[in-house]
Amino acid sequence: MAFFSFLNRIPPWGKRRAGPVVSVLRLTGPIGMSMGMGRSLSLAHTAGAIERAFSRRAKAVALVINSPGGSPVQSTLIFKRIRALAEEKNIPVFAFAEDVAASGGYMLALGADEIYADASSIIGSIGVISAGFGFHELIEKIGVERRVYTAGESKSTLDPFKPENPEDIERLKSLQKEIHDVFKDLVKSRRGDMLVGKDKDLFTGEFWTGAQAEKLGLIDGLGDLRSVMRKRFGDKVQLRLIEHAQGWWQRRLPFKERASWSDELLGTVERRSLWSRFGL
Repeated sequence: MAFFSFLNRIPPWGKRRAGPVVSVLRLTGPIGMSMGMGRSLSLAHTAGAIERAFSRRAKAVALVINSPGGSPVQSTLIFKRIRALAEEKNIPVFAFAEDVAASGGYMLALGADEIYADASSIIGSIGVISAGFGFHELIEKIGVERRVYTAGESKSTLDPFKPENPEDIERLKSLQKEIHDVFKDLVKSRRGDMLVGKDKDLFTGEFWTGAQAEKLGLIDGLGDLRSVMRKRFGDKVQLRLIEHAQGWWQRRLPFKERASWSDELLGTVERRSLWSRFGL
Protein backbone atom coordinates (compact mmCIF):
# COMPACT_ATOMS: atom_id res chain seq x y z
CA MET A 1 0.00 0.00 0.00
CA ALA A 2 2.81 2.40 0.85
CA PHE A 3 4.33 1.79 -2.60
CA PHE A 4 1.08 2.63 -4.43
CA SER A 5 0.61 5.69 -2.21
CA PHE A 6 4.08 6.85 -3.33
CA LEU A 7 3.19 6.36 -6.99
CA ASN A 8 0.06 8.47 -6.58
CA ARG A 9 2.18 11.36 -5.38
CA ILE A 10 4.30 11.37 -8.56
CA PRO A 11 2.88 13.90 -11.03
CA PRO A 12 1.88 12.61 -14.49
CA TRP A 13 4.63 12.63 -17.16
CA GLY A 14 3.13 15.59 -19.00
CA LYS A 15 3.01 17.69 -15.85
CA ARG A 16 6.59 16.84 -14.89
CA ARG A 17 7.71 18.24 -18.24
CA ALA A 18 5.26 21.11 -18.39
CA GLY A 19 7.87 23.84 -18.45
CA PRO A 20 8.29 25.80 -21.70
CA VAL A 21 11.14 24.69 -23.96
CA VAL A 22 13.80 27.12 -25.19
CA SER A 23 16.12 25.80 -27.90
CA VAL A 24 19.73 26.81 -27.25
CA LEU A 25 21.92 27.14 -30.33
CA ARG A 26 25.64 27.80 -29.83
CA LEU A 27 27.37 29.80 -32.59
CA THR A 28 31.06 29.65 -31.74
CA GLY A 29 34.22 30.47 -33.69
CA PRO A 30 35.30 32.45 -36.75
CA ILE A 31 32.77 32.63 -39.56
CA GLY A 32 33.26 31.11 -42.99
CA MET A 33 36.80 29.78 -42.51
CA SER A 34 37.10 26.16 -43.59
CA MET A 35 40.87 25.54 -43.45
CA GLY A 36 42.10 22.94 -41.02
CA MET A 37 40.23 21.30 -38.19
CA GLY A 38 39.43 24.40 -36.12
CA ARG A 39 35.80 25.15 -35.47
CA SER A 40 34.23 27.61 -37.90
CA LEU A 41 30.75 28.76 -38.79
CA SER A 42 29.00 28.63 -42.15
CA LEU A 43 25.42 28.16 -43.29
CA ALA A 44 26.28 24.66 -44.53
CA HIS A 45 27.57 23.75 -41.06
CA THR A 46 24.74 25.35 -39.06
CA ALA A 47 21.63 25.00 -41.27
CA GLY A 48 20.49 21.68 -39.81
CA ALA A 49 20.89 22.83 -36.21
CA ILE A 50 19.06 26.09 -36.96
CA GLU A 51 16.15 24.15 -38.46
CA ARG A 52 15.96 21.85 -35.42
CA ALA A 53 16.09 24.81 -33.04
CA PHE A 54 12.84 26.17 -34.48
CA SER A 55 10.83 23.04 -33.72
CA ARG A 56 7.12 23.15 -33.00
CA ARG A 57 7.70 22.58 -29.32
CA ALA A 58 10.10 25.52 -28.86
CA LYS A 59 8.73 28.53 -27.03
CA ALA A 60 11.80 30.55 -28.03
CA VAL A 61 15.26 30.17 -29.53
CA ALA A 62 18.37 31.38 -27.67
CA LEU A 63 21.55 32.06 -29.64
CA VAL A 64 24.72 31.78 -27.55
CA ILE A 65 27.35 33.65 -29.56
CA ASN A 66 31.10 33.69 -29.17
CA SER A 67 32.58 34.85 -32.48
CA PRO A 68 35.12 37.47 -33.63
CA GLY A 69 33.54 37.57 -37.09
CA GLY A 70 34.82 36.49 -40.47
CA SER A 71 33.06 36.13 -43.82
CA PRO A 72 30.39 38.82 -44.40
CA VAL A 73 28.60 36.49 -46.82
CA GLN A 74 28.32 33.56 -44.42
CA SER A 75 27.36 35.95 -41.59
CA THR A 76 24.53 37.31 -43.74
CA LEU A 77 23.36 33.85 -44.83
CA ILE A 78 23.14 32.59 -41.24
CA PHE A 79 21.40 35.82 -40.15
CA LYS A 80 18.83 35.49 -42.95
CA ARG A 81 18.10 31.83 -42.16
CA ILE A 82 17.48 32.64 -38.50
CA ARG A 83 15.17 35.55 -39.35
CA ALA A 84 13.28 33.58 -41.99
CA LEU A 85 12.48 30.75 -39.57
CA ALA A 86 11.68 33.13 -36.70
CA GLU A 87 9.07 34.87 -38.83
CA GLU A 88 7.77 31.67 -40.43
CA LYS A 89 7.33 29.87 -37.08
CA ASN A 90 6.46 33.03 -35.13
CA ILE A 91 9.07 32.16 -32.48
CA PRO A 92 11.00 34.89 -30.60
CA VAL A 93 14.80 34.81 -30.72
CA PHE A 94 17.19 35.95 -27.98
CA ALA A 95 20.95 36.37 -28.38
CA PHE A 96 23.51 36.05 -25.59
CA ALA A 97 27.06 37.22 -26.25
CA GLU A 98 29.81 35.45 -24.35
CA ASP A 99 33.41 36.70 -24.76
CA VAL A 100 32.90 38.29 -28.17
CA ALA A 101 30.08 39.13 -30.59
CA ALA A 102 31.98 41.39 -32.94
CA SER A 103 31.90 42.15 -36.66
CA GLY A 104 30.17 39.13 -38.24
CA GLY A 105 29.54 37.80 -34.74
CA TYR A 106 27.49 40.89 -33.98
CA MET A 107 25.66 40.40 -37.28
CA LEU A 108 24.59 36.96 -36.02
CA ALA A 109 23.29 38.60 -32.82
CA LEU A 110 21.18 40.95 -34.96
CA GLY A 111 19.16 37.89 -35.95
CA ALA A 112 17.64 38.00 -32.47
CA ASP A 113 14.71 40.12 -31.28
CA GLU A 114 16.64 40.93 -28.10
CA ILE A 115 20.40 40.92 -27.47
CA TYR A 116 22.06 40.41 -24.07
CA ALA A 117 25.71 40.29 -23.00
CA ASP A 118 27.97 40.19 -20.00
CA ALA A 119 29.25 43.56 -18.80
CA SER A 120 32.73 42.53 -19.98
CA SER A 121 31.73 41.02 -23.33
CA ILE A 122 33.22 42.60 -26.46
CA ILE A 123 30.51 43.98 -28.77
CA GLY A 124 30.55 45.87 -32.05
CA SER A 125 33.39 46.21 -34.58
CA ILE A 126 30.87 47.26 -37.23
CA GLY A 127 33.28 47.58 -40.11
CA VAL A 128 35.14 45.71 -42.84
CA ILE A 129 38.80 44.74 -42.83
CA SER A 130 41.22 43.22 -45.31
CA ALA A 131 44.74 42.35 -44.17
CA GLY A 132 47.76 40.76 -45.77
CA PHE A 133 51.52 40.96 -46.28
CA GLY A 134 53.85 42.30 -48.96
CA PHE A 135 56.86 40.19 -49.96
CA HIS A 136 58.17 41.94 -53.07
CA GLU A 137 61.31 43.29 -51.36
CA LEU A 138 62.01 39.96 -49.69
CA ILE A 139 62.08 37.92 -52.91
CA GLU A 140 64.39 40.49 -54.49
CA LYS A 141 66.84 40.17 -51.59
CA ILE A 142 66.95 36.38 -51.71
CA GLY A 143 67.18 36.31 -55.49
CA VAL A 144 63.85 34.73 -56.35
CA GLU A 145 62.31 35.41 -59.74
CA ARG A 146 58.53 35.07 -59.79
CA ARG A 147 56.76 34.32 -63.07
CA VAL A 148 53.03 35.05 -63.36
CA TYR A 149 50.98 35.05 -66.56
CA THR A 150 47.36 36.25 -66.66
CA ALA A 151 44.54 36.83 -69.10
CA GLY A 152 42.81 39.94 -67.80
CA GLU A 153 44.65 43.00 -66.61
CA SER A 154 43.21 42.86 -63.07
CA LYS A 155 43.69 39.15 -62.50
CA SER A 156 46.75 39.69 -60.28
CA THR A 157 45.18 42.45 -58.19
CA LEU A 158 46.83 42.84 -54.76
CA ASP A 159 49.48 40.22 -55.52
CA PRO A 160 51.59 40.13 -52.29
CA PHE A 161 54.76 39.56 -54.32
CA LYS A 162 54.36 42.79 -56.29
CA PRO A 163 54.49 46.43 -55.12
CA GLU A 164 51.08 47.83 -54.25
CA ASN A 165 49.17 49.46 -57.09
CA PRO A 166 47.16 52.57 -56.03
CA GLU A 167 44.37 51.56 -58.43
CA ASP A 168 44.10 48.14 -56.77
CA ILE A 169 43.88 49.76 -53.34
CA GLU A 170 41.18 52.15 -54.51
CA ARG A 171 39.18 49.28 -55.99
CA LEU A 172 39.47 47.27 -52.76
CA LYS A 173 38.35 50.21 -50.62
CA SER A 174 35.37 50.72 -52.92
CA LEU A 175 34.31 47.10 -52.37
CA GLN A 176 34.81 47.45 -48.62
CA LYS A 177 32.62 50.56 -48.55
CA GLU A 178 29.78 48.68 -50.27
CA ILE A 179 29.99 45.83 -47.77
CA HIS A 180 30.24 48.30 -44.87
CA ASP A 181 27.11 50.15 -46.07
CA VAL A 182 25.18 46.87 -46.14
CA PHE A 183 26.31 46.13 -42.58
CA LYS A 184 25.35 49.61 -41.34
CA ASP A 185 21.91 49.40 -42.97
CA LEU A 186 21.32 46.04 -41.31
CA VAL A 187 22.23 47.40 -37.87
CA LYS A 188 19.91 50.38 -38.36
CA SER A 189 17.03 48.22 -39.56
CA ARG A 190 17.33 45.81 -36.61
CA ARG A 191 18.16 48.27 -33.80
CA GLY A 192 16.28 51.31 -35.10
CA ASP A 193 15.49 54.00 -32.55
CA MET A 194 17.35 52.09 -29.82
CA LEU A 195 20.69 53.25 -31.25
CA VAL A 196 22.27 56.15 -29.38
CA GLY A 197 24.91 58.21 -31.15
CA LYS A 198 25.86 59.25 -34.67
CA ASP A 199 27.04 57.06 -37.52
CA LYS A 200 30.58 58.42 -37.19
CA ASP A 201 30.68 57.07 -33.64
CA LEU A 202 28.88 53.74 -34.09
CA PHE A 203 30.21 52.51 -37.41
CA THR A 204 33.94 53.19 -37.25
CA GLY A 205 34.83 49.54 -36.56
CA GLU A 206 35.35 50.34 -32.88
CA PHE A 207 34.25 47.79 -30.29
CA TRP A 208 32.98 48.20 -26.73
CA THR A 209 32.28 46.29 -23.55
CA GLY A 210 28.79 44.96 -22.98
CA ALA A 211 28.14 47.74 -20.46
CA GLN A 212 29.08 50.40 -23.03
CA ALA A 213 27.19 48.64 -25.81
CA GLU A 214 24.00 48.76 -23.73
CA LYS A 215 24.33 52.55 -23.40
CA LEU A 216 24.81 52.83 -27.18
CA GLY A 217 21.72 50.74 -27.86
CA LEU A 218 23.66 47.95 -29.54
CA ILE A 219 22.27 45.44 -27.04
CA ASP A 220 19.11 45.35 -24.91
CA GLY A 221 20.62 44.54 -21.55
CA LEU A 222 23.14 42.72 -19.41
CA GLY A 223 22.41 39.14 -18.43
CA ASP A 224 23.18 35.47 -18.97
CA LEU A 225 21.12 32.81 -20.71
CA ARG A 226 19.72 31.01 -17.65
CA SER A 227 18.82 34.11 -15.67
CA VAL A 228 17.11 35.94 -18.53
CA MET A 229 15.19 32.89 -19.74
CA ARG A 230 13.99 32.02 -16.23
CA LYS A 231 12.85 35.60 -15.73
CA ARG A 232 11.05 35.58 -19.08
CA PHE A 233 9.53 32.07 -19.07
CA GLY A 234 9.53 31.02 -15.43
CA ASP A 235 11.67 28.79 -13.20
CA LYS A 236 10.52 25.60 -14.97
CA VAL A 237 11.87 26.65 -18.36
CA GLN A 238 13.76 23.85 -20.12
CA LEU A 239 16.93 24.89 -21.94
CA ARG A 240 17.48 22.35 -24.70
CA LEU A 241 20.90 22.44 -26.38
CA ILE A 242 20.79 21.84 -30.13
CA GLU A 243 23.87 19.98 -31.33
CA HIS A 244 25.54 20.72 -34.66
CA ALA A 245 25.39 17.55 -36.70
CA GLN A 246 28.56 16.02 -38.16
CA GLY A 247 28.50 13.42 -40.90
CA TRP A 248 29.64 9.92 -39.93
CA TRP A 249 32.32 10.01 -42.62
CA GLN A 250 33.84 13.16 -41.08
CA ARG A 251 34.03 11.52 -37.66
CA ARG A 252 35.66 8.35 -39.07
CA LEU A 253 38.27 9.96 -41.33
CA PRO A 254 41.77 10.08 -39.82
CA PHE A 255 43.14 13.56 -39.19
CA LYS A 256 45.64 13.46 -42.07
CA GLU A 257 42.84 12.86 -44.57
CA ARG A 258 40.70 15.68 -43.26
CA ALA A 259 43.32 18.41 -43.56
CA SER A 260 47.01 18.74 -44.34
CA TRP A 261 49.35 20.06 -41.67
CA SER A 262 49.95 23.21 -43.74
CA ASP A 263 46.23 23.95 -44.03
CA GLU A 264 45.85 23.34 -40.32
CA LEU A 265 48.73 25.71 -39.52
CA LEU A 266 47.42 28.47 -41.80
CA GLY A 267 43.91 28.06 -40.45
CA THR A 268 45.14 28.24 -36.88
CA VAL A 269 47.18 31.40 -37.53
CA GLU A 270 44.27 33.10 -39.29
CA ARG A 271 41.79 32.18 -36.57
CA ARG A 272 44.25 33.27 -33.89
CA SER A 273 44.66 36.67 -35.56
CA LEU A 274 40.89 37.22 -35.51
CA TRP A 275 40.57 36.45 -31.80
CA SER A 276 43.69 38.45 -30.87
CA ARG A 277 42.17 41.67 -32.22
CA PHE A 278 39.91 41.60 -29.17
CA GLY A 279 42.58 40.73 -26.63
CA LEU A 280 41.70 37.04 -26.50
